[in-house]
Amino acid sequence: MFDNDDWLNKHREEVIDPAREIVDPHHHLWRKSHPVIRYDLDELWSDTDDGHNVTQTVFMECGSSYREDGPEHLRPVGESEYIAETAALTEAASGKASIAALVAHADLRLPTATLDEVLDAHIEASKGLFRGIRHAGPFDKAGAGFRIPPRAPEGLYKDEAFRRGVAHLGQRGCTYDTWNYHHQILDFRDLAAAIPDTVMILDHFGTPLGVGPYEGKREDNFAKWKDDIAAVAEQKNVFAKLGGLAMPDNGFGWHERDLPPSSDEVVDAQAKYYHHAISCFGADRCMFESNFPVDRLSLSYRVYWNAMKKIAADYSELEQQAMFSRVARQVYRIDPPL
Repeated sequence: MFDNDDWLNKHREEVIDPAREIVDPHHHLWRKSHPVIRYDLDELWSDTDDGHNVTQTVFMECGSSYREDGPEHLRPVGESEYIAETAALTEAASGKASIAALVAHADLRLPTATLDEVLDAHIEASKGLFRGIRHAGPFDKAGAGFRIPPRAPEGLYKDEAFRRGVAHLGQRGCTYDTWNYHHQILDFRDLAAAIPDTVMILDHFGTPLGVGPYEGKREDNFAKWKDDIAAVAEQKNVFAKLGGLAMPDNGFGWHERDLPPSSDEVVDAQAKYYHHAISCFGADRCMFESNFPVDRLSLSYRVYWNAMKKIAADYSELEQQAMFSRVARQVYRIDPPL
């Protein structure tokens, strides 16, 4: 699925600002033994070693390496076990990006005692890496035609059991990550407003869609998205991840071209999303994210971070440091490497 090196290598460009430190707060991994998807440590390092100074990363849950037996609610703990094993390899490798934290999955609708069992199991399995939970909310009636099908029921953010679980994360000092679609941003805003003591992270700009019924409506959708992002940014417990716009369902179509995009093309097509989100949240609540390998379907790791550096050039040095590393370390409680 992500074995597209030959295509990505059709466009190569020099690395911009190669000394700038980057903490990539959002990537996934699947074991080499996975029957369909392969993006394990070797593949991650191939990307993080490709010229940019990526020192640390945060693994984001993706349904990888779940336990195949045992209680259903504990099966996601297998993912934390896998990442803890992989992270130990990164800590022992000098000059390589290390996996410094992970966000796991749990069904936040579980009764509190059962949810605590899952959280405690993640904490034990992760060997100190566990920071929070992503139980994402994407729902769209047209979702069956999407490249990445939505996996949430309708109205998840309004579910009282779910809200109780999100609140419990905050009580335990855990973060809540989510992704949803652009037409759900105000529902997420309502969730954040109702539970102000839980730190929440909105992934992928709220996923502006550009395929299916949303194809050809980018500018109309962008105008509504701007208002909704401004509204959610008013909730001070929410942080924004800036990335994830190169998924096929965003509708830019780069994955279907003969040549992959350059960083200049990425900037031309997408900078307005970044600048608006930064203006609403402020640099101190924003972090650039690669969303690899999913966005790898459309662009290379080198191109993505070059584009971020071109966009970030409009901001002060302190603001750039915040978005490239400091906010990620703050939110996910990561110590800088020694």
